[in-house]
Amino acid sequence: MDAYAITKYIKQSSKKVRKTLELVKGKNVEPALNILHFSKEKAAYVIEKTLRSALSNLMQGEDDQNISTDEISIKEAFVNGGPVQKRFRARAQGRASRIRKPTSHLTIVVTDGKE
Repeated sequence: MDAYAITKYIKQSSKKVRKTLELVKGKNVEPALNILHFSKEKAAYVIEKTLRSALSNLMQGEDDQNISTDEISIKEAFVNGGPVQKRFRARAQGRASRIRKPTSHLTIVVTDGKE
């Protein structure tokens, strides 16, 4: 059975989140949570929180509560770009420079290997 969790509007670019997500993609849940918990990256906190949510969704939807976390793995994990906030900052001689504040959307799918 599969379960998923989505986190939207993360205030970080999708490129930076994707760099951290590549560390845990395709791994079992226990080692992935350990890697994320001890990582210094800003995105690791958001990814860990989303992974725990997907794991909780899997436990809630499962009729048989005898699921071991050793059997659960990350089936799919990806990041898409979200909307970009555009701001302007005053610069020298009356000019303005553009500031882009990108956001991203994270999706994690976990599976226990059973149909």
